[in-house]
Amino acid sequence: MADDQTSIYAKLNLDAGKITWQEMQPHFARGAVVWVAAGLDLIEVGTVMAADETRTLSRWLRDGEVGRATDTEARDWNERRPLFWAVVVAPWVLVQEIPPSTGMYEPSKSSAPE
Repeated sequence: MADDQTSIYAKLNLDAGKITWQEMQPHFARGAVVWVAAGLDLIEVGTVMAADETRTLSRWLRDGEVGRATDTEARDWNERRPLFWAVVVAPWVLVQEIPPSTGMYEPSKSSAPE
């Protein structure tokens, strides 16, 4: 990775955080949510987008590893209420679902046993 990409990666890594579907809905409504497949590094995808590396991004889009969120995905997220890792690469919000089994998922208090 070139030095400028290394600094972009570091900045995006610091800016990344968790987001709920409810927090993401306004971004989805304006068509700005891009999902990233679990097998990819979310921050690397953001770095590639920020650096305008069209060849790599095109390959991910073609292979179905990155894409704009669809209404079908939104309905699924609305039903399941997953937690996501997110990073902004303006004007996009890149998201990657956090599987509940990773230990990084923080279920709501209403689902905790009493």
